[in-house]
Amino acid sequence: MLTRSAFAPRKKNSHKADFQLRAPSFLQWLRGRNCLLCDKGGCEGKIEAAHVDYAGGKGMALKVADRFAVPLCAGHHRSQHAWGWKTFEANFKIDALEASKAYWAAWPGRRAWEESRS
Repeated sequence: MLTRSAFAPRKKNSHKADFQLRAPSFLQWLRGRNCLLCDKGGCEGKIEAAHVDYAGGKGMALKVADRFAVPLCAGHHRSQHAWGWKTFEANFKIDALEASKAYWAAWPGRRAWEESRS
């Protein structure tokens, strides 16, 4: 038998952390890049921002920071979700975390975004 608390609404996330973690203009910029794996072939679909989950800071109802995202075509993004990052990186011989850091450093809006958060 379920207890009464099982039916109580969950405490909502305040989303206070979201301001420090979200960079929608960076994700939009990423979607304008080529797939990280375009030189490997097999790309299909639109470019999507794929968050590198193992970068840290992920929790219940909380995604990893947008700065840890890379551009993947829809096909490669599906493969990444199906295989997990470890297998995906080994298969394509990439380091997604290092790639995400390089994309973040190359983003023209980074400095203004960081100044607005300090």
